Amino acid sequence: MEFEIPEHLRQIVELIKWFAKEKLRPLGIEYDKKQEPIPPDHPFFKEVKQMGLEIGTIGGGKEDGGTESGRIAERFGIPKDKSTMFATLSIIGAEILAWGDQGVTMSFPGPGLAAPPVRVMGTPEQKKMFFDFFRSSESPAWGAFALTEPGAGSDVARIRTTARKEGKYYILNGEKMYITNGARAEWVVVFATVDPKLGRAGHRAFLVRKGTPGFRVSRIEKKMGLHASETAGLVFEDCKIPEEQLLGGESYYSSKEGFKGAMETFNMTRPAVAAMAIGIARCAYEYTRDYFSENYLLNKVSILSAKIKAELERMKRKLDIARLMCLRAAYLMDMKQPNAKEASQAKAYAPPIALDVITKCLDLLGEEGSLEYHHLVHKAYRDIKVFDIFEGTGQAQRIVISKRLFANKGRPPEWLHS
Repeated sequence: MEFEIPEHLRQIVELIKWFAKEKLRPLGIEYDKKQEPIPPDHPFFKEVKQMGLEIGTIGGGKEDGGTESGRIAERFGIPKDKSTMFATLSIIGAEILAWGDQGVTMSFPGPGLAAPPVRVMGTPEQKKMFFDFFRSSESPAWGAFALTEPGAGSDVARIRTTARKEGKYYILNGEKMYITNGARAEWVVVFATVDPKLGRAGHRAFLVRKGTPGFRVSRIEKKMGLHASETAGLVFEDCKIPEEQLLGGESYYSSKEGFKGAMETFNMTRPAVAAMAIGIARCAYEYTRDYFSENYLLNKVSILSAKIKAELERMKRKLDIARLMCLRAAYLMDMKQPNAKEASQAKAYAPPIALDVITKCLDLLGEEGSLEYHHLVHKAYRDIKVFDIFEGTGQAQRIVISKRLFANKGRPPEWLHS
């Protein structure tokens, strides 16, 4: 087992570290004070695009029209035979960028959360069309993923946005909410149902282009944290979608494998979300550690000093455990092995740990961390809460994990398999 970042990836990691510290953090604080999303015409997004850091541009292959791992490898001079470990790289990068500022990171242009379902479910023609759009766009462009509804979040079987077939078109009607970059996205992957009574078997996913008649933005959400990121509500009213934009085509949904394939996209994104939570918590932890170190409290022999050291040690230990869980899920993905249980374990464990760490930081800092609204640790406390909710709540993750534990009943431990 290797715990070192390969030499051919280190330059990418160093670039991300510099970018997070020098660019993301100042911008995140600025828009936290404004309590509004960064506008899409902000020059920062052109810089992101020029650097090849768009969200959704790591982890693909030839089917993505050359926009994914091959493009990253080419840009940084990575030999083609070594252009692996991109899931692992995305986990490392997600933590570092969140350490800089997660609200800004979520605003990055690119295919975004729409990329995984297109990559997993799309036909070759759909993949080429979708990824070529982002590759050829001269200006920053966004993608979005629309699943959550007012009455359906973690229980995705309850979605009520309908898709009615009429000739060579599907007619969408319904409402989506809490959609990251939903108002600025050029393409949105929208989940709907052909029959609510069928539950998951009735689900379909569609590629919907901005400006399609019947598709509109209902509102931009006001949030407790992550102010730099845009979160929108979307409405579909007799929205007419060509059948060619049914993700995967009709044959993809002929069995339960269709929904299973859709849910596999979460196995890609959940470890990344967990890593983001670690990054936010690490920002608070490092500020707290440095604050007490610079004020000499940790060099004194006292009960207070001993307590602070013990709390900081506990924080660091738990963050390290959470990081290893994320990396394990990513490693399995890179090895093209099943990782649903490991992805859910990382997602179930990391956000509560991150919240606990940040809460302890606030307790230790007292007035230093809590009086100023836009203080880094105060901001981290507001930013972190949603991470136990989106991409599936902690409760939903525990259901996924337990199902796989009982599915292996009677079998030897996984690490004993030949």
